[in-house]
Amino acid sequence: MKRLSAILTATTLLTTPAFAEMLELEKDELTFGFIKLTDMAPLAVAYEQGYFFDEGLFVTLEAQANWKVLLDGVIDGTLDGAHMLAGQPLAATIGYGTEAHIVTPFSMDLNGNGITVSNEVWDMMRPHIPSMDDGRPQHPISAEALQPVIEQFNADGKPFNMGMVFPVSTHNYELRYWLASGGINPGYYSPEDVTGQIAADVFLSVTPPPQMPATLEAGTINGYCVGEPWNQQAVIKGIGVPVITDYEIWKNNPEKVFGISAEFAEANPNTTLAVTKALIRAAMWLDENDNANRVEAVNILSKPEYVGADADVIDNSMTGTFEYEPGDVRDVPDFNVFFRYYANYPYYSDAVWYLTQMRRWGQIAEDQPDSWYDEVAKSVYKPEIYLEAARMLVDEGLASEADFPWDSDGYREPTPAADIIDGVPYDGRTPNAYIDSLPIGLKSGQTVVGNEIQG
Repeated sequence: MKRLSAILTATTLLTTPAFAEMLELEKDELTFGFIKLTDMAPLAVAYEQGYFFDEGLFVTLEAQANWKVLLDGVIDGTLDGAHMLAGQPLAATIGYGTEAHIVTPFSMDLNGNGITVSNEVWDMMRPHIPSMDDGRPQHPISAEALQPVIEQFNADGKPFNMGMVFPVSTHNYELRYWLASGGINPGYYSPEDVTGQIAADVFLSVTPPPQMPATLEAGTINGYCVGEPWNQQAVIKGIGVPVITDYEIWKNNPEKVFGISAEFAEANPNTTLAVTKALIRAAMWLDENDNANRVEAVNILSKPEYVGADADVIDNSMTGTFEYEPGDVRDVPDFNVFFRYYANYPYYSDAVWYLTQMRRWGQIAEDQPDSWYDEVAKSVYKPEIYLEAARMLVDEGLASEADFPWDSDGYREPTPAADIIDGVPYDGRTPNAYIDSLPIGLKSGQTVVGNEIQG
């Protein structure tokens, strides 16, 4: 297969922009896993556009039933890599849940999630939400508007339940962040109680992404946080209303990653570089020329072997708009970002943010020094692999020098207060100070003991 790929490449050199550097691959037949979400797009595009094949890779993409099955597949070698929740490699590496050393050389995207509530809850929230001159609700919508709804549920003797996709998912942390920013306690974890519902005002539980709309429609949950197209699906089906996107919670927040085992990366360094090169090219294609390729991307993703939702549903968010209610379509050009703003560079500060949220809600039970956060981030996020792959693409004439943060120390500049819904700035270099600045959540010296916060 390596020889066939080399021959095919040689016969097309005159039509390519530059001589591609063919790496000596340790493994050329690979299987990657994904969950049916639009942010798996770099994998689908790298396959459909031939970028994997350009690198001599013969890739099979396989949808997985849920995030745990996907993680287990990467750990046991059934999968060579996967579209992952950013929290999964971090949690596995520190031994929260399944223990394994997973690394990422490539962040897949920014933004892309939303929080949706049922029609019943929306009708109860709406009187507490300011309106614009045209009568539409003013965004972003604060979780303060949900507080009287929860109080009414409690008065009626009913729990208020919301779904998220996995305990260490961005969705769990974003939903908790939004709730806490409105004064609502989403609950804590402890080593003895991993439900995350200790002292909770709202009860969060796991629901796989494609099942979110049906679970909402059945009344099992009253709302959820999920990636696309499952918020827009609720609008199309007329069963719910997205109240906020994660872009409104934290502008250009980090989302999924491409995860591989540390063992795979060490045994297959050239293959890892080749995969990263292909994914970078796919991300570039998705964002180039002001998202000019997004309609084609929607058609790819709508195929049953990928996301499998109707193109009209996927199109609602992938092409730069977002529909909150039927007819209330607003421009959100950065709802899905795959390459802009150095989206693919695996920043240590992104990893640190996830770790701070694990600590905030008790998944990390004890205080850790700032240096610990830095060490864990550097053991999982691998910008050096990303930049080596990027350098090869630039040298091959397939990417621009200006599109990569060559001089970065791995930390983004602090996120200003204006870009985060609760007005609390974030600096990944000072995680403990950041944790202590958040109004709801564990602080330095605090632990969860039984049903109480001590310290």
